[in-house]
Amino acid sequence: MNIVLRQARIVDPLTGTDRVADLFIHDGIIEKIGDTALAKDAEVVDLRGKIVAPGFCDMHVHLREPGYEYKETIESGTRAAAAGGFTAICCMPNTSPAIDDASVVKNILLTSKKVNNGIVDVHPIAAVTKGREGKELAPMIELVRSGAIGFSDDGAPVMDAEVMRRALEYAGMLNCPVIQHAEDITMSKGGVMNEGFMSTRLGMPGIPAVAEEVMITRDIHLVRYTGGKYHVAHISTRGSVGLVRQAKRDNIPVTCEVTPHHFTLTDESLGSYDTNFKMNPPLRTREDVEAVREGLRDGTIDVIATDHAPHSYDDKEVEFQYAPFGIVGLETAIGLAMTHLVGSTYLTVGQMVEKFSVNPRRILGLRPLRISEGEPANLTILDPDDEWVVDVNRFKSKSKNSPFDGWKLKGCPKGIINNGSMYWTGS
Repeated sequence: MNIVLRQARIVDPLTGTDRVADLFIHDGIIEKIGDTALAKDAEVVDLRGKIVAPGFCDMHVHLREPGYEYKETIESGTRAAAAGGFTAICCMPNTSPAIDDASVVKNILLTSKKVNNGIVDVHPIAAVTKGREGKELAPMIELVRSGAIGFSDDGAPVMDAEVMRRALEYAGMLNCPVIQHAEDITMSKGGVMNEGFMSTRLGMPGIPAVAEEVMITRDIHLVRYTGGKYHVAHISTRGSVGLVRQAKRDNIPVTCEVTPHHFTLTDESLGSYDTNFKMNPPLRTREDVEAVREGLRDGTIDVIATDHAPHSYDDKEVEFQYAPFGIVGLETAIGLAMTHLVGSTYLTVGQMVEKFSVNPRRILGLRPLRISEGEPANLTILDPDDEWVVDVNRFKSKSKNSPFDGWKLKGCPKGIINNGSMYWTGS
Protein backbone atom coordinates (compact mmCIF):
# COMPACT_ATOMS: atom_id res chain seq x y z
CA MET A 1 0.00 0.00 0.00
CA ASN A 2 1.36 3.37 -1.10
CA ILE A 3 -1.44 5.92 -1.03
CA VAL A 4 -2.15 9.56 -0.34
CA LEU A 5 -5.55 10.56 1.01
CA ARG A 6 -5.74 14.12 -0.26
CA GLN A 7 -7.38 16.93 1.74
CA ALA A 8 -9.44 14.75 4.05
CA ARG A 9 -11.15 16.08 7.15
CA ILE A 10 -9.42 14.11 9.90
CA VAL A 11 -11.63 13.60 12.96
CA ASP A 12 -9.84 11.85 15.82
CA PRO A 13 -11.24 12.36 19.34
CA LEU A 14 -8.25 10.75 21.07
CA THR A 15 -5.77 13.25 19.64
CA GLY A 16 -8.27 16.11 19.62
CA THR A 17 -7.87 16.45 15.86
CA ASP A 18 -10.47 17.94 13.56
CA ARG A 19 -8.70 19.46 10.57
CA VAL A 20 -8.18 19.10 6.84
CA ALA A 21 -4.89 17.52 5.79
CA ASP A 22 -3.24 14.93 3.56
CA LEU A 23 -2.41 11.45 4.86
CA PHE A 24 0.40 9.43 3.32
CA ILE A 25 0.05 5.71 4.05
CA HIS A 26 2.86 3.29 3.21
CA ASP A 27 2.80 -0.45 3.93
CA GLY A 28 -0.20 -0.01 6.17
CA ILE A 29 1.42 2.69 8.34
CA ILE A 30 0.58 6.39 8.48
CA GLU A 31 3.92 7.82 7.37
CA LYS A 32 3.04 11.50 7.21
CA ILE A 33 0.18 13.88 7.91
CA GLY A 34 0.35 17.23 6.14
CA ASP A 35 2.50 18.02 3.10
CA THR A 36 2.77 14.84 1.02
CA ALA A 37 4.70 16.27 -1.92
CA LEU A 38 7.51 13.80 -1.23
CA ALA A 39 5.23 10.75 -1.46
CA LYS A 40 6.64 9.42 -4.72
CA ASP A 41 4.74 6.94 -6.87
CA ALA A 42 1.78 7.01 -4.49
CA GLU A 43 -1.81 6.55 -5.58
CA VAL A 44 -3.70 9.73 -4.82
CA VAL A 45 -7.31 9.61 -3.64
CA ASP A 46 -9.09 12.95 -3.53
CA LEU A 47 -11.08 13.11 -0.28
CA ARG A 48 -12.14 16.73 -0.32
CA GLY A 49 -15.36 16.99 1.68
CA LYS A 50 -14.89 13.50 3.12
CA ILE A 51 -14.21 12.53 6.74
CA VAL A 52 -11.44 10.16 7.82
CA ALA A 53 -11.91 8.71 11.31
CA PRO A 54 -10.36 5.94 13.41
CA GLY A 55 -11.82 2.65 12.23
CA PHE A 56 -15.34 1.98 13.47
CA CYS A 57 -15.99 -1.06 15.68
CA ASP A 58 -19.41 -2.72 15.96
CA MET A 59 -19.42 -4.51 19.29
CA HIS A 60 -22.68 -6.39 18.69
CA VAL A 61 -22.95 -8.52 15.55
CA HIS A 62 -24.42 -11.95 14.85
CA LEU A 63 -22.35 -13.74 12.20
CA ARG A 64 -24.38 -16.99 12.52
CA GLU A 65 -21.32 -19.17 11.82
CA PRO A 66 -21.04 -21.92 12.97
CA GLY A 67 -24.44 -23.51 12.59
CA TYR A 68 -26.60 -21.05 10.65
CA GLU A 69 -24.56 -20.32 7.56
CA TYR A 70 -27.69 -20.04 5.41
CA LYS A 71 -28.35 -16.72 7.19
CA GLU A 72 -24.80 -15.32 7.31
CA THR A 73 -21.20 -16.45 7.29
CA ILE A 74 -18.01 -14.92 8.58
CA GLU A 75 -17.13 -14.10 4.97
CA SER A 76 -20.45 -12.44 4.07
CA GLY A 77 -20.72 -10.72 7.45
CA THR A 78 -17.27 -9.16 7.24
CA ARG A 79 -18.02 -8.10 3.67
CA ALA A 80 -21.17 -6.37 4.93
CA ALA A 81 -19.14 -4.78 7.72
CA ALA A 82 -16.61 -3.38 5.25
CA ALA A 83 -19.41 -2.00 3.09
CA GLY A 84 -20.92 -0.44 6.19
CA GLY A 85 -17.68 1.30 7.19
CA PHE A 86 -16.54 -0.99 10.02
CA THR A 87 -12.97 -2.19 10.40
CA ALA A 88 -13.81 -4.40 13.38
CA ILE A 89 -16.83 -6.35 14.60
CA CYS A 90 -17.54 -8.46 17.68
CA CYS A 91 -19.54 -11.61 17.07
CA MET A 92 -22.10 -12.87 19.56
CA PRO A 93 -22.17 -16.47 20.81
CA ASN A 94 -25.69 -17.61 19.88
CA THR A 95 -24.30 -19.97 17.26
CA SER A 96 -24.50 -23.75 17.06
CA PRO A 97 -22.43 -24.81 18.87
CA ALA A 98 -22.32 -21.74 21.07
CA ILE A 99 -19.02 -19.92 21.54
CA ASP A 100 -18.42 -21.67 24.84
CA ASP A 101 -15.33 -23.65 23.90
CA ALA A 102 -11.81 -22.59 22.93
CA SER A 103 -11.97 -24.52 19.67
CA VAL A 104 -14.92 -22.43 18.45
CA VAL A 105 -13.12 -19.19 19.31
CA LYS A 106 -9.98 -20.30 17.48
CA ASN A 107 -11.93 -21.38 14.40
CA ILE A 108 -13.72 -18.03 14.15
CA LEU A 109 -10.43 -16.13 14.43
CA LEU A 110 -8.71 -18.37 11.87
CA THR A 111 -11.55 -18.10 9.36
CA SER A 112 -11.84 -14.33 9.73
CA LYS A 113 -8.18 -13.85 8.84
CA LYS A 114 -8.64 -15.85 5.62
CA VAL A 115 -11.69 -14.08 4.17
CA ASN A 116 -11.80 -10.70 2.41
CA ASN A 117 -8.03 -10.25 2.91
CA GLY A 118 -8.67 -10.08 6.65
CA ILE A 119 -9.56 -6.40 6.26
CA VAL A 120 -12.20 -6.57 9.02
CA ASP A 121 -11.01 -7.69 12.44
CA VAL A 122 -13.36 -10.16 14.13
CA HIS A 123 -13.39 -10.38 17.93
CA PRO A 124 -15.42 -13.23 19.46
CA ILE A 125 -17.69 -12.57 22.42
CA ALA A 126 -17.88 -15.85 24.33
CA ALA A 127 -20.87 -17.27 26.16
CA VAL A 128 -21.26 -16.53 29.86
CA THR A 129 -22.69 -19.97 30.50
CA LYS A 130 -22.29 -23.37 28.89
CA GLY A 131 -24.62 -23.68 25.94
CA ARG A 132 -26.03 -20.27 26.89
CA GLU A 133 -28.37 -22.19 29.19
CA GLY A 134 -27.83 -19.88 32.17
CA LYS A 135 -26.90 -22.66 34.57
CA GLU A 136 -23.14 -23.25 34.68
CA LEU A 137 -20.36 -20.80 33.85
CA ALA A 138 -18.42 -21.39 30.65
CA PRO A 139 -14.63 -21.88 30.99
CA MET A 140 -13.98 -18.13 31.02
CA ILE A 141 -10.21 -18.16 31.51
CA GLU A 142 -9.70 -20.66 28.70
CA LEU A 143 -11.95 -18.65 26.39
CA VAL A 144 -10.05 -15.41 26.98
CA ARG A 145 -6.72 -17.13 26.44
CA SER A 146 -8.08 -18.37 23.11
CA GLY A 147 -9.01 -14.86 21.97
CA ALA A 148 -12.45 -13.99 23.37
CA ILE A 149 -12.70 -10.39 24.60
CA GLY A 150 -15.99 -10.38 26.52
CA PHE A 151 -18.89 -12.52 27.66
CA SER A 152 -22.59 -12.58 26.86
CA ASP A 153 -25.46 -15.02 26.54
CA ASP A 154 -27.02 -12.54 24.10
CA GLY A 155 -30.38 -13.59 22.80
CA ALA A 156 -31.03 -14.78 26.34
CA PRO A 157 -30.46 -13.05 29.68
CA VAL A 158 -28.50 -14.48 32.58
CA MET A 159 -31.56 -14.93 34.77
CA ASP A 160 -29.94 -16.58 37.80
CA ALA A 161 -28.58 -13.86 40.09
CA GLU A 162 -25.93 -16.10 41.64
CA VAL A 163 -24.66 -17.17 38.22
CA MET A 164 -24.51 -13.50 37.19
CA ARG A 165 -22.64 -12.62 40.37
CA ARG A 166 -20.00 -15.28 39.71
CA ALA A 167 -19.73 -14.24 36.07
CA LEU A 168 -19.05 -10.64 37.07
CA GLU A 169 -16.40 -11.77 39.56
CA TYR A 170 -14.53 -14.02 37.12
CA ALA A 171 -14.84 -11.63 34.17
CA GLY A 172 -13.66 -8.82 36.42
CA MET A 173 -10.48 -10.74 37.19
CA LEU A 174 -9.96 -11.09 33.44
CA ASN A 175 -10.75 -7.38 32.89
CA CYS A 176 -13.55 -8.31 30.49
CA PRO A 177 -17.10 -6.98 30.41
CA VAL A 178 -20.20 -9.07 30.91
CA ILE A 179 -22.68 -7.94 28.25
CA GLN A 180 -26.24 -8.49 29.39
CA HIS A 181 -29.33 -8.98 27.27
CA ALA A 182 -31.43 -7.22 29.91
CA GLU A 183 -34.80 -8.95 30.02
CA ASP A 184 -36.72 -10.66 32.80
CA ILE A 185 -38.23 -13.47 30.77
CA THR A 186 -40.79 -14.27 33.46
CA MET A 187 -42.41 -10.96 32.49
CA SER A 188 -41.84 -11.02 28.74
CA LYS A 189 -42.43 -14.68 27.83
CA GLY A 190 -44.58 -14.97 24.72
CA GLY A 191 -44.36 -11.25 23.91
CA VAL A 192 -43.68 -10.11 20.37
CA MET A 193 -43.73 -6.29 20.64
CA ASN A 194 -43.67 -3.47 23.17
CA GLU A 195 -46.47 -3.73 25.71
CA GLY A 196 -48.65 -0.65 25.53
CA PHE A 197 -51.29 1.10 23.48
CA MET A 198 -50.11 -0.32 20.15
CA SER A 199 -49.92 -3.94 21.35
CA THR A 200 -53.47 -3.62 22.72
CA ARG A 201 -54.69 -2.07 19.49
CA LEU A 202 -53.04 -4.75 17.34
CA GLY A 203 -54.02 -7.61 19.62
CA MET A 204 -50.47 -8.88 20.08
CA PRO A 205 -48.83 -10.04 23.33
CA GLY A 206 -46.47 -7.45 24.75
CA ILE A 207 -42.98 -7.21 26.21
CA PRO A 208 -43.16 -4.59 28.98
CA ALA A 209 -40.47 -1.95 29.40
CA VAL A 210 -40.21 -2.89 33.07
CA ALA A 211 -38.90 -6.36 32.11
CA GLU A 212 -35.74 -4.63 30.86
CA GLU A 213 -35.57 -2.18 33.74
CA VAL A 214 -35.99 -4.81 36.48
CA MET A 215 -33.04 -6.79 35.11
CA ILE A 216 -30.81 -3.72 34.86
CA THR A 217 -31.72 -2.74 38.42
CA ARG A 218 -30.76 -6.19 39.73
CA ASP A 219 -27.53 -6.22 37.78
CA ILE A 220 -26.47 -2.76 38.95
CA HIS A 221 -26.71 -4.01 42.54
CA LEU A 222 -24.57 -7.02 41.60
CA VAL A 223 -22.00 -4.79 39.91
CA ARG A 224 -21.87 -2.55 42.98
CA TYR A 225 -21.25 -5.66 45.08
CA THR A 226 -18.68 -7.39 42.84
CA GLY A 227 -16.95 -4.48 41.11
CA GLY A 228 -17.19 -6.32 37.79
CA LYS A 229 -17.45 -4.63 34.39
CA TYR A 230 -21.03 -4.59 33.13
CA HIS A 231 -22.42 -3.53 29.77
CA VAL A 232 -26.10 -3.29 28.84
CA ALA A 233 -26.74 -4.45 25.29
CA HIS A 234 -29.30 -2.70 23.05
CA ILE A 235 -30.84 -0.42 25.71
CA SER A 236 -34.35 0.61 24.69
CA THR A 237 -36.42 2.32 27.39
CA ARG A 238 -36.53 5.70 29.11
CA GLY A 239 -36.36 4.01 32.50
CA SER A 240 -33.30 1.98 31.53
CA VAL A 241 -31.46 5.11 30.39
CA GLY A 242 -32.26 6.73 33.74
CA LEU A 243 -30.93 3.72 35.65
CA VAL A 244 -27.62 3.74 33.78
CA ARG A 245 -27.34 7.52 34.14
CA GLN A 246 -27.69 7.25 37.93
CA ALA A 247 -25.27 4.30 38.12
CA LYS A 248 -22.63 6.37 36.34
CA ARG A 249 -23.21 9.25 38.75
CA ASP A 250 -22.59 6.74 41.56
CA ASN A 251 -19.31 5.68 39.88
CA ILE A 252 -20.52 2.13 39.25
CA PRO A 253 -18.71 0.53 36.25
CA VAL A 254 -21.75 0.32 33.96
CA THR A 255 -21.77 1.08 30.23
CA CYS A 256 -24.40 0.61 27.56
CA GLU A 257 -25.16 0.67 23.85
CA VAL A 258 -28.11 1.57 21.65
CA THR A 259 -28.99 0.39 18.15
CA PRO A 260 -29.93 2.62 15.21
CA HIS A 261 -33.40 1.08 15.07
CA HIS A 262 -34.04 2.05 18.68
CA PHE A 263 -33.19 5.70 18.05
CA THR A 264 -35.15 5.94 14.78
CA LEU A 265 -38.25 3.71 14.98
CA THR A 266 -41.24 3.34 17.32
CA ASP A 267 -43.82 0.64 17.97
CA GLU A 268 -46.21 2.56 15.73
CA SER A 269 -44.34 0.95 12.80
CA LEU A 270 -45.81 -2.43 13.67
CA GLY A 271 -49.24 -1.44 12.38
CA SER A 272 -48.17 -2.96 9.06
CA TYR A 273 -47.45 -6.35 10.70
CA ASP A 274 -44.17 -6.35 8.75
CA THR A 275 -41.88 -8.87 10.47
CA ASN A 276 -38.85 -6.73 9.64
CA PHE A 277 -40.02 -4.50 12.51
CA LYS A 278 -39.88 -7.39 14.97
CA MET A 279 -36.82 -7.29 17.21
CA ASN A 280 -35.86 -7.88 20.82
CA PRO A 281 -35.82 -5.56 22.68
CA PRO A 282 -38.88 -4.45 20.76
CA LEU A 283 -39.40 -1.04 19.25
CA ARG A 284 -40.67 1.21 22.02
CA THR A 285 -42.61 4.50 22.20
CA ARG A 286 -41.76 7.98 20.96
CA GLU A 287 -40.90 8.95 24.55
CA ASP A 288 -38.39 6.09 24.71
CA VAL A 289 -36.80 7.10 21.42
CA GLU A 290 -36.39 10.66 22.66
CA ALA A 291 -34.89 9.36 25.92
CA VAL A 292 -32.23 7.28 24.17
CA ARG A 293 -31.36 10.22 21.90
CA GLU A 294 -30.90 12.39 24.98
CA GLY A 295 -28.84 9.58 26.52
CA LEU A 296 -26.58 9.66 23.51
CA ARG A 297 -26.30 13.43 23.72
CA ASP A 298 -25.36 13.58 27.41
CA GLY A 299 -22.98 10.60 27.31
CA THR A 300 -25.12 8.17 29.30
CA ILE A 301 -25.14 5.86 26.27
CA ASP A 302 -21.54 5.05 25.36
CA VAL A 303 -21.85 3.10 22.12
CA ILE A 304 -23.84 2.79 18.92
CA ALA A 305 -23.96 -0.89 17.93
CA THR A 306 -26.08 -2.55 15.28
CA ASP A 307 -27.20 -5.87 16.81
CA HIS A 308 -26.87 -7.09 13.20
CA ALA A 309 -29.17 -10.15 13.20
CA PRO A 310 -29.51 -11.77 9.76
CA HIS A 311 -32.47 -14.02 8.96
CA SER A 312 -33.39 -15.58 5.65
CA TYR A 313 -36.41 -14.53 3.62
CA ASP A 314 -38.23 -17.72 4.55
CA ASP A 315 -37.52 -17.18 8.25
CA LYS A 316 -39.23 -13.81 8.22
CA GLU A 317 -41.98 -14.56 5.68
CA VAL A 318 -44.35 -16.08 8.27
CA GLU A 319 -47.05 -14.85 10.64
CA PHE A 320 -45.75 -12.10 12.90
CA GLN A 321 -46.06 -14.21 16.03
CA TYR A 322 -43.82 -16.94 14.63
CA ALA A 323 -41.15 -14.80 12.96
CA PRO A 324 -37.72 -14.60 14.62
CA PHE A 325 -36.57 -11.40 16.26
CA GLY A 326 -33.90 -9.24 14.59
CA ILE A 327 -32.81 -7.21 11.59
CA VAL A 328 -29.59 -6.63 9.66
CA GLY A 329 -27.87 -3.36 10.46
CA LEU A 330 -24.23 -3.18 9.39
CA GLU A 331 -24.87 -1.42 6.09
CA THR A 332 -27.30 1.23 7.33
CA ALA A 333 -25.87 2.22 10.73
CA ILE A 334 -23.67 5.12 9.66
CA GLY A 335 -26.33 6.60 7.38
CA LEU A 336 -28.95 6.44 10.13
CA ALA A 337 -26.61 7.99 12.69
CA MET A 338 -25.49 10.76 10.35
CA THR A 339 -29.07 11.54 9.34
CA HIS A 340 -30.92 11.24 12.63
CA LEU A 341 -28.27 12.13 15.20
CA VAL A 342 -25.67 14.38 13.57
CA GLY A 343 -28.18 15.88 11.15
CA SER A 344 -30.59 16.55 14.01
CA THR A 345 -27.80 18.02 16.20
CA TYR A 346 -28.01 15.38 18.91
CA LEU A 347 -24.35 14.55 18.26
CA THR A 348 -21.40 16.25 16.65
CA VAL A 349 -19.33 14.27 14.16
CA GLY A 350 -16.65 13.86 16.83
CA GLN A 351 -19.15 12.49 19.34
CA MET A 352 -20.48 10.06 16.76
CA VAL A 353 -16.93 8.83 16.11
CA GLU A 354 -16.47 8.29 19.85
CA LYS A 355 -19.56 6.09 20.00
CA PHE A 356 -18.65 4.07 16.91
CA SER A 357 -14.89 3.81 17.42
CA VAL A 358 -13.34 5.04 20.66
CA ASN A 359 -15.81 3.80 23.27
CA PRO A 360 -16.36 0.25 21.97
CA ARG A 361 -12.63 -0.35 22.01
CA ARG A 362 -12.24 1.16 25.47
CA ILE A 363 -15.03 -0.98 26.93
CA LEU A 364 -13.65 -4.15 25.36
CA GLY A 365 -10.02 -3.47 26.23
CA LEU A 366 -8.92 -3.27 22.60
CA ARG A 367 -5.96 -1.20 21.48
CA PRO A 368 -7.04 2.43 21.04
CA LEU A 369 -6.71 3.88 17.56
CA ARG A 370 -5.03 7.20 16.79
CA ILE A 371 -4.57 8.95 13.47
CA SER A 372 -0.94 9.83 14.06
CA GLU A 373 2.33 9.41 12.22
CA GLY A 374 3.82 5.98 12.87
CA GLU A 375 0.46 4.43 13.77
CA PRO A 376 -1.18 1.62 11.77
CA ALA A 377 -3.72 2.91 9.24
CA ASN A 378 -7.04 1.68 10.63
CA LEU A 379 -9.51 4.11 9.11
CA THR A 380 -13.16 4.64 8.24
CA ILE A 381 -13.92 7.07 5.40
CA LEU A 382 -17.30 8.84 5.30
CA ASP A 383 -19.07 11.30 3.06
CA PRO A 384 -21.30 13.44 5.31
CA ASP A 385 -23.18 15.02 2.40
CA ASP A 386 -23.90 12.07 0.14
CA GLU A 387 -27.63 11.40 -0.13
CA TRP A 388 -28.60 7.82 -0.91
CA VAL A 389 -31.53 5.45 -0.80
CA VAL A 390 -31.32 2.15 1.06
CA ASP A 391 -31.69 -0.79 -1.31
CA VAL A 392 -31.55 -4.17 0.42
CA ASN A 393 -30.87 -5.89 -2.90
CA ARG A 394 -27.44 -4.22 -2.90
CA PHE A 395 -26.52 -5.41 0.57
CA LYS A 396 -23.40 -7.54 0.92
CA SER A 397 -25.02 -9.45 3.77
CA LYS A 398 -26.58 -12.79 2.89
CA SER A 399 -29.83 -11.65 4.48
CA LYS A 400 -31.96 -8.64 3.56
CA ASN A 401 -34.26 -8.33 6.60
CA SER A 402 -34.20 -4.56 7.06
CA PRO A 403 -37.07 -2.19 7.85
CA PHE A 404 -35.13 0.65 6.24
CA ASP A 405 -35.46 -0.46 2.62
CA GLY A 406 -36.31 2.61 0.55
CA TRP A 407 -35.31 5.13 3.23
CA LYS A 408 -33.47 8.22 2.04
CA LEU A 409 -30.39 8.97 4.15
CA LYS A 410 -27.71 11.63 4.15
CA GLY A 411 -24.17 10.56 4.99
CA CYS A 412 -22.63 7.24 4.12
CA PRO A 413 -19.44 5.17 4.35
CA LYS A 414 -17.08 5.37 1.38
CA GLY A 415 -14.40 2.92 2.39
CA ILE A 416 -12.12 1.46 5.02
CA ILE A 417 -8.39 0.88 5.38
CA ASN A 418 -7.06 -1.79 7.73
CA ASN A 419 -4.38 -4.47 7.94
CA GLY A 420 -2.66 -3.11 4.86
CA SER A 421 -5.77 -3.44 2.68
CA MET A 422 -8.32 -0.99 1.27
CA TYR A 423 -11.99 -1.40 0.53
CA TRP A 424 -14.00 1.20 -1.38
CA THR A 425 -17.77 1.05 -1.61
CA GLY A 426 -17.84 2.39 -5.17
CA SER A 427 -20.98 4.39 -4.39
